[in-house]
This record gives sequence, structure tokens and C-alpha cells, in this order.
Amino acid sequence: MSKSCCNHQYVAPIKAVSKATTGQSEHHHNSHCCDNTTPVSGCSTPTPNEHPSRDGNGSPGDEEPPRGSCHTQTCCSAPLSPAHDHEHEDEYQHDMPPADPLVAPEQSNSRHSWQVLGMDCPSCARKIETAVSRVSGVQQARVLFATEKLVVDLAPGLSPDPVTAAVLAAGFQLKGESAGKQAAGREQASQPTLLGNLFGKEPSHFLGKYWQPLSLAGLMLVAALLPKELGQPLFTLATLWGLWPISRKAWALTKSGSPFAIETLMTVAAVGALFLGETAEAAMVLLLFMLGEHLEAYAAGRARAGVTALMALVPDKALRIRTTAEGEVREEVAADELHPGDIIEIAPGARLPADARLLNELGAFDESALTGESIPVERRQGDKVPAGSLAADRVLHLEVVSEPGNNAIDRILHLIEEAESQRAPIERFIDRFSRWYTPAMMLVALLVVLVPPLAFGQSWDEWIYRGLALLLIGCPCALVISTPAAVTSALAAATRQGALIKGGAALERLAHIDTVAFDKTGTLTLGKPQLTELVSLNGQPEAELLALAAAIEQGSHHPLARAVVANATEQGLSLAEARDLRALPGMGVEGRINGELWQLLAPSRVATLNVEQQIRIASLERQGKTVVVLCQSVGDQALPAALLALRDQIRPEAAAALQELNQLGLQSIMLTGDNPRAAEAIAGELGMGWRAGLLPEGKVDEIAKLGLTQKVAMIGDGINDAPAMKRASIGIAMGGGTDVALETADAALTHNQLGGIAAMIRLSRAALANIHQNIALALGLKAIFLVTSLLGITGLWIAVLADTGSTALVTANALRLLRKR
Repeated sequence: MSKSCCNHQYVAPIKAVSKATTGQSEHHHNSHCCDNTTPVSGCSTPTPNEHPSRDGNGSPGDEEPPRGSCHTQTCCSAPLSPAHDHEHEDEYQHDMPPADPLVAPEQSNSRHSWQVLGMDCPSCARKIETAVSRVSGVQQARVLFATEKLVVDLAPGLSPDPVTAAVLAAGFQLKGESAGKQAAGREQASQPTLLGNLFGKEPSHFLGKYWQPLSLAGLMLVAALLPKELGQPLFTLATLWGLWPISRKAWALTKSGSPFAIETLMTVAAVGALFLGETAEAAMVLLLFMLGEHLEAYAAGRARAGVTALMALVPDKALRIRTTAEGEVREEVAADELHPGDIIEIAPGARLPADARLLNELGAFDESALTGESIPVERRQGDKVPAGSLAADRVLHLEVVSEPGNNAIDRILHLIEEAESQRAPIERFIDRFSRWYTPAMMLVALLVVLVPPLAFGQSWDEWIYRGLALLLIGCPCALVISTPAAVTSALAAATRQGALIKGGAALERLAHIDTVAFDKTGTLTLGKPQLTELVSLNGQPEAELLALAAAIEQGSHHPLARAVVANATEQGLSLAEARDLRALPGMGVEGRINGELWQLLAPSRVATLNVEQQIRIASLERQGKTVVVLCQSVGDQALPAALLALRDQIRPEAAAALQELNQLGLQSIMLTGDNPRAAEAIAGELGMGWRAGLLPEGKVDEIAKLGLTQKVAMIGDGINDAPAMKRASIGIAMGGGTDVALETADAALTHNQLGGIAAMIRLSRAALANIHQNIALALGLKAIFLVTSLLGITGLWIAVLADTGSTALVTANALRLLRKR
């Protein structure tokens, strides 16, 4: 079968056949052997009988591919550069690897990772990175806040003990990754609640986590009830009691390289209030700060709930079945002991511990935790089922296909970890801004303390008090958390809906998209073509001709070849044995049946087609069908015997998905390597622009031209479309969770539903608006209380309440994204 009938954009990369293969060995299709159409010049439309052809080598000339009604002028502007005729799939896969936020360690270096306990917000992650980076021999240190993981690369021969010591000295705790990964997932999988945070399930949890604010509140209550001469000293004691852990952490952070932490500001403010005799206010400042810290921890837990729930999807244990001389032996093993080829048994209601292939004839699985689809999915024998799926109705046997640590859940978690460090440009700006904001505010507070008394003879007590209030306003917590809180919430919401977005940078780019380019096969269509029509040209019965075509196509894995064989099998036809099968580069395939040579060729390769037959072919192609000609070779001539028309079915949700994009103000265009008539038919049915006859490099050029005036998203299958997805502002893969789809693009739809694209864009726009709201909220409140503190209207406890309140408001606003659909 020729590439004109096969279209070069199918999911499986098709290797070029350099020389013919003989015998019964499996035959393959050439990457260009199925192109019945080639680029033509300008925007002209070929006549129904016109079949542009390539040169002898199957290489296109300099003409521009055909196009349909595009929504932009740029898509019809400059011609493409000349294409070349060799394979591109592998070339692009190797030349354009996915960006890796964590630089791979050098061969001699060692990589270590731990789970970090006690992080309340992303600023904690920065403090840990700063502390660890100061350790001698550390080549790279990265804290992944979403999964609470610290990753460190050490120089050869160094022990990780100094790293753990540095983290402990900074006031945080570490847990070994191997010991804590799944346990942490189970502990945090249930969505945290405020009551759960305030009242732990175990007394030790309650006392260990909340004894400081509770004891401080108790001392303050007693002090408030006592007479002033007894209450004042007790308030002082309460302040010292609350100040001790905060000042210790401030000192530890200062030594580890973070001198301007919020703990430092709180310590200075509380000590200053004590010297001014404002003991009750000093104690209140510390109590409000402690409560704010626990609120931040609660909010962080809510934002990480989607990630930790994923970690809990994979069970610890699995029931493995081994076949011995005595029969089948069932044994319970740890999930990380499973290897490809192992047979496991899953009971109804149990989750898969690894990616596996179904061995039963049928099985229903609830994959909602991975795809967001609430309806159980019916799987057939041989289908691959991702780890974390829940067996719905019966005991099932499956064969493990994933290595330990590399199942679907592990890959998603790895992508989330990658996304954590791919921060949005606005987040990077806020991070840089906050680095000088706090020192600047401390300098302003110092000037407020010194200038009025020294220059104007004002009261020292009054202006020290105002300076201390200003110092508390200098805390950048609300500002720092404004962006990562929104990004983390948006990524978690997307994950719940079956969409994976690789970080804040991709999220921000997605919000600015105004044009969406689609691949055709496997994206707008199902990628499962069907034989829709067979026309006999020589008077032979159609069933006989179909059996001949299917005999030639037996053994091929190409989607169109499979469609022909499947149709013959459905009709119960008996297939003859074809010999001397071979691919005809740039033309199709051939084989001998009962001594006669039969060929399946692209219409452009059959010179003996008459006018009536060419008109019939053109009519079929205008219906969006791909046509193949079955020929009987007589001497040097290939005599047409039948026309086989195949069509890939448009996805049921495609029209509705494109309508949603149109309602969002987005333009859509289809980029395909198919023939222009088929492309025009499908694009017309969906109401979108089109561009046909494109090789992979042609798609890249087209995306580049669109990108001159627009922000373009490219939607493809993640393999042949990888170059175009990399060239676009953002690439989105229709992946079903496959490795290539997840690793190639900036985002992936694990449920393969086109409607998820509009949902992703809506979510990204909402996230960007949320970030702007958070920044305005954080800076606006600080500006207001900056003025009121300078004027003496508000005091210390109002200042810290404003700081804590703004952090809580910003976090609460970001958490709204978790409910965004």
C-alpha cells in the first residue's frame, strides 16, 4: 500500500524501505509510499482529474502545500522551503528532547532525594535550597514543593550527611524517600480539613504540632484575667515563651543564608515591643503569626491534595501468580517487586499496582482518578491498563508491563515534579522582586525610627513603635505565595480533569493562546480508519477483490492495511496465501497470489486509470476518503481491478470541542499530510481552516508562519508531530498517558478527549486572572497598612493581622481554582 493511501502522520512511525523484501516476512510501509498528493503551488485547487506527483525519488518539489480557508493571512503567505525525501520521525525525536528542569547529574556525581517535612509555602522551599546550596560539594539542589521532595547532586565520594544536617539546622526535617513515599501518600491522600488540622487524630499529633500556639494562648488568657501588676509580667513571659522557637529558627535561617526571613522580622518586632513595654501586643503578634503559619500549612496541604492522592493510588501489595510443577501458586508481594511478565490477580474494588495488560476477554476499570472520566471503561483482552485503575466488577488476571518506579502514576508524579521547577515568568519576577523588597522595607523602617526623632525631635517611643509596625508589613509572604499558590491549585485541578500541564510557564503560555493547530489523524479523527466502499472495475465480485487486497496486506501493522484485513475478516472471507510480498517505495505494495502479481497502489501511481475512474476517485476523495487502487499486473502494465475507499472516523466530540474553542475567541486550523480533497472534506465538516500535503518539516514551517503574528498551540499525537509541537508556543499531546505523549509536549490529555483543550485553556486563563488578583490583593493591603502605620492609626497586632490576613486571603483565592471546571 502506498503512502498516498496511508498518510504520513499516522501514530506509528513508518520506516522507509530501502530495498524490497521477499517471501512471507512481514512487510512495512514507506514513509512516503502512500502520498497520492503532493504540495502544489500557491493556493490553487487542482482539478478533479489532476493528481500532482513527485519526482522519481518521491521527493516534493518547491511548491507550497494546498490550503483551505485559513483564518489568518499569514497561513497563506510565504511558500515553504524545499523539503527533502528522507525520514524525519527519528531525527526529530533525538534532536528535540523534552526540556528537563533538573539537570542530569554528571556521571561521577551521585543523586540523593528525601521527603521534606514542615514546609508551609514555596518560600520555605527557597530557604532549604539556599541552605543546601551552601554545603561544600553540592552540585545542584532543588526542592519540589508539590511533591515535598528535595533532590541533591553531590560530588564524587561525598556523604549526604552534611546535607541532612544543613536542612535540620534550617529548621526542617527530612525523611528517606524509599521509606516514606507511599506512606506519605496514604497519610496525606485524604483531603485535609481545618478541623483535622486543629484536632489531630492522635494525642501525640495534637500535642506535637499545636502545643506552641495553644500554650501561648493559654498564658495570654490567664494574663488578661489577672490584675495589671500580675498580668504585665505574665504577658512578658508569654512573649518570651512564644519568641523562643521563632528566634531560634530565625537564627538558624540567618546562618544558612536567609537573613531576611519572616521569622527574623517577627523576632525584631516582638523584642522591640517588649522594650517599649507593649507586652500584650508583642504576645498577640506572635500568636497571630503562629496561627498564620498553621493556616498556610493547611492551604499548602489543600493545594497538594491532588498530588498526594495520586501517590496513594498505587497499593503497597500485589497478588502475584506463579506457575510451578504443582500448579498455580498465589503469593502476596510488595508492589515494587513486580516486573514485566509477572501475572497478577486483582479483586473487584482493588487498584492495579503497576501498568498491566488484560488477560481476560473483558474487564471494566474505573480510571477516573487518572482521566477524570467517571464512567468505568470497558477493556478487552490485550488492552493496556494504567496503574491506579480500579477493577470494577470481577476478579481479573493481568500481565505486568511496567518496570518498578515507571508506571503511569510514577510518570505523572515525575511530570508534576518537572512542572514544579518550570516556573511562570510572572512567578520568577515576583521571586526576584521579593529578594530586595524585604531588605528595602527594613531600611525604610529603620529610617522611620531614626529620622523623625533625630531631625524633628519627635518621640523615640512613638516612632520606634511605628517602625516596628512597618517592619511587619515588610513581610513578603502574601506576595511570594500569590503566584505559586494559584499555579499549584490550577495544576492540581487540571490533573483531576485528566490534563497534565508541565508547570507555571506552560500554564501562562496557554492562557495567551489565540490559535489552535490540529493534526488530523489520531487527533481530530480516531486514528482507526474503516473500509467504507469497494468499487469493482473489472467485473469481479467485490468479495473476491477484497480477499485479494486483504491477502496482500496480511502481516502489515499499518492502520489502513489493518482496516482492509479487518473488513475481510468480518465478512468471513478466506484469504489466500500471498507470496513474494514487498513494498514498492513511493508507490505501494505487491504480492503474488496463485501465481498472479497483484498490487495495491496510490491513484497517482496508476497510469492506466481512465477519465471515468479518475472522476470517481476524485468524488470519493472529496468525501474525505483515502482511495487505494487494486491492480493486476499484466506484463508492464498495472490494470485497475478495484477501488478501495477508506475513511478515518471523526471523533464524536470534535465538532463540539471546536465550537467551545470558537466561543473562547480562538481560531482553529488543521495541518495534515493527507490529500487536499480529504482534508477539505473533514475541515469543512468541522468548520475550520486546513492545510494539506504537509511533511513534518512542512508543519513546522506552517507553525512558524502562524507564530509571526499569533500565539499558536499545536495539538498532535506526540510522535510525528513532535517538531511542530516544539515549534509552537505550546504543544499539547493526545496521549492516553503514553511515554511519548507525556514527554514530548508541554501538556497532555490523558483521557484523549478534545473537549479537554477548551477546559485547559479556561483553567489557564482563570489561573492568570487569579494571579493578578492575588498580586493586587497582596500589594494593595500592604500599601494601605503602610500608610496607616506611618500615620499611627494601626499598631503592631493589626500589622501582623494584615500580613497574616493577606496571606490567608491570597491562599483562599488561589484554592478557588481547585473547583474550576
